[in-house]
Amino acid sequence: MAKYIFVTGGVTSSLGKGIIAASLAKLLQARGFSVTIQKLDPYINIDPGTLNPYEHGECYVTEDGAETDLDLGHYERFLNIFTSQANNVTTGRIYQTVIERERAGDFLGKTVQVIPHITDEIKRRMMLLGQGDLYDIVITEIGGTVGDIESLPFIEAVRQLQWELPEEDVAVIHLTLIPYLKAAKELKTKPTQHSVKMLSETGVHPDVLVCRTEEPITNELKRKIALFCNVKTEAVVEALDASTIYEVPLMMLREKLDLICMRKLKITDYPQPNLEYWKAFLNKLKYPKSKVTIGLIGKYLELQDAYKSILESFIHAGAVNETKVQVINVHSEYITEENVAEKMEGFDGLLVAPGFGNRGTEGKIISVKYAREKGLPFFGICLGMQMAVIEFARNILHLKNAHSTEMEPHCPEPVIDMMEEQKQIKMIGGTMRLGAYPCELKEGSLARKIYNKEIITERHRHRYEFNGVYLQQFEKAGMMASGINPETGLVEIMEIPTHPFFIGVQYHPELKSTVENPSPLFVHFIEAAKKFNEQKISSRASGLQKEMS
Repeated sequence: MAKYIFVTGGVTSSLGKGIIAASLAKLLQARGFSVTIQKLDPYINIDPGTLNPYEHGECYVTEDGAETDLDLGHYERFLNIFTSQANNVTTGRIYQTVIERERAGDFLGKTVQVIPHITDEIKRRMMLLGQGDLYDIVITEIGGTVGDIESLPFIEAVRQLQWELPEEDVAVIHLTLIPYLKAAKELKTKPTQHSVKMLSETGVHPDVLVCRTEEPITNELKRKIALFCNVKTEAVVEALDASTIYEVPLMMLREKLDLICMRKLKITDYPQPNLEYWKAFLNKLKYPKSKVTIGLIGKYLELQDAYKSILESFIHAGAVNETKVQVINVHSEYITEENVAEKMEGFDGLLVAPGFGNRGTEGKIISVKYAREKGLPFFGICLGMQMAVIEFARNILHLKNAHSTEMEPHCPEPVIDMMEEQKQIKMIGGTMRLGAYPCELKEGSLARKIYNKEIITERHRHRYEFNGVYLQQFEKAGMMASGINPETGLVEIMEIPTHPFFIGVQYHPELKSTVENPSPLFVHFIEAAKKFNEQKISSRASGLQKEMS
């Protein structure tokens, strides 16, 4: 039977519960344990699929097509494993399940209440992944902050499990904040004390306190926290701000977070952690040999979490190439024909990001045109690929009214159109083409060279696709469909073979990029950006030499 670790948070949101959970899981995995993580979110949406990126950051899609919280991306990137529908549960999904059971008569006429019916369903979901022999340890991150009214049923479920399961099978980690007051030049423990008190009042007592802080916590301060929060001094763990999230596992290793948890769970037989690959990755990340600047063209740029997986994929690809990747955000809404050269100045590559809706699309099309004409390495993802198709149709095929029916439902040249199976769908949530699908790569294409495989699988999240009616025109004019779904004929990849690096994909390669298995597309894109940068420097040096002679 699996053992369970619960991670709660206090004082403020966005402290990094997901990173702490993923880091602990990484350490336990490195010691030979089979570990998975799940996220329980207290909001009433069934899933984050209908949420605006400004509201909740990116929507992360799993292999089995679940639209989930972005923390699941951290879990996969750290652990190099696939998560699933079972790894992310919301209050909305809990209530939906209970109400459907009530309608079906499963409760035999009893009054359905938060306790026991809602909490029983939460507990069932918490323990679902631990059934069978698949995992030794299941880590559950409770979203929100202790004291939030919507989090109470989840905290109550944890309280019940603490009593129902053997003591050595449950551990609770509470992540909290130790603020540094610059005026007083000291760390303050009172917010943490209040947070632990609030958690204890619900009947849940933490076994470990992980304290986020800007300044190191002294042993004296640790003893004070332990005394007032009723935990052992060695169970007060310092979590200093890190320059990169990938340093956190090693920081938690130094703080012995994994050992503290194993001691609580009565795990005595374990090897030393094997983190050699992780350390090598960090070394390449921290000490790059070169630098490239990538322009990220999008419309949700005010919130960095909106493109979280893309930014992390750049980090993975940069480490492989021993190159620092500087990402410059450019808001597509403000790009025009007049200022595009100025906006793109200094870039070694251009990535046009995914998204939905009409806002900012013309700016994306103008950016694609610039990259195509100037030989600038271009990479388009989902909507980014569709924008590349529209740009090519307008400026090379001279289909001046070419567009997507998403933006113009009655456009005369719909080079991008709604998928046939999507046309009868009325409900928005969970109805897109979601999850992993196969793609067959054309021999001799850039895509085939990048993946070095005939068949790949990548994850999708879209309703619109390339209109196959126009395929012959595109290929005749020089844009190749290099990736095709073998079952449906859906065009997955478009590229221009005569361009140094010009590729657009309908799927989301950023969702499968991990520290141990970086996305091949991102790796080769950064490689192309490096070559472009080197050629640019060489050209400048040559020009300068001519001037001096």
